[in-house]
Parts: sequence; C-alpha cells; structure tokens
Amino acid sequence: MEILITEGVEIRVNTIFRADLSSIENDSFFFNYEIFIENHNPFPIQLLHRNWYIFDSMNDANIVSGEGVIGELPILKPYDTYTYMSGCELFSELGFMKGYYTFKNLSTGVNFHALIPKFQLAYPPRLN
Repeated sequence: MEILITEGVEIRVNTIFRADLSSIENDSFFFNYEIFIENHNPFPIQLLHRNWYIFDSMNDANIVSGEGVIGELPILKPYDTYTYMSGCELFSELGFMKGYYTFKNLSTGVNFHALIPKFQLAYPPRLN
C-alpha cells in the first residue's frame, strides 16, 4: 500500500490485478485501485477534481482529469475518511499512476491540492 500526506490529507492506495477482466493474449491488463482518503485537518473539505497521470510502459502516457471521483464530490468532516474503488486498463504488463486531487477548504473557501502517491500497476507473473 502506498501512502502520502499533503495539506493534512492522507491518501492511501491499494491495487489489485484483475485476471477476470484482463485478456493477456490481447495485451489487455486490468487493475482495480482502492483509494482511502482521510482528512487530518480541523476543518471540513470537499473533493472537487481529480487529475491522473497514467503511464503504460509500451504506450503513450495519458492524463485523465475531471470533476470528483466515481460521480461524487465527497465532503469529509474533520478526521473523516472516504473510500472508493475504480479501475484502469493497461496495454502492457507494467505501468504506474500518480496524480492529485483538488479539495476545497469549506471553512475558508480556498482550494488546495493533495498529492496521490505514485503506485505501480504490474501483471503479477511479471514480478517474478
């Protein structure tokens, strides 16, 4: 599990290779990633935007940017947590993701970025 704390927001990432959704013979490797967000600040925050850099070792990198996560704009009270799961398809055995979330401090109205730790996406037999 990868962990990073910035601006009082802890982000942890756990990845899972999904053999049931992958097609190895067609160079399709699907991964789920579970994101745990914890607000260590004494004020409420709202996740407004995501920005991902997705590296696929045999292809061009992709930037994915958009409002919220999985169709939600979660609000985290002080010391609250929020968890969600999403997925990513690679067309090679190795890659990684990293990025940041834009949050709003609901006490001041000021936006800030919390970094998402870089995490590896690797087809398990490739790790041996």
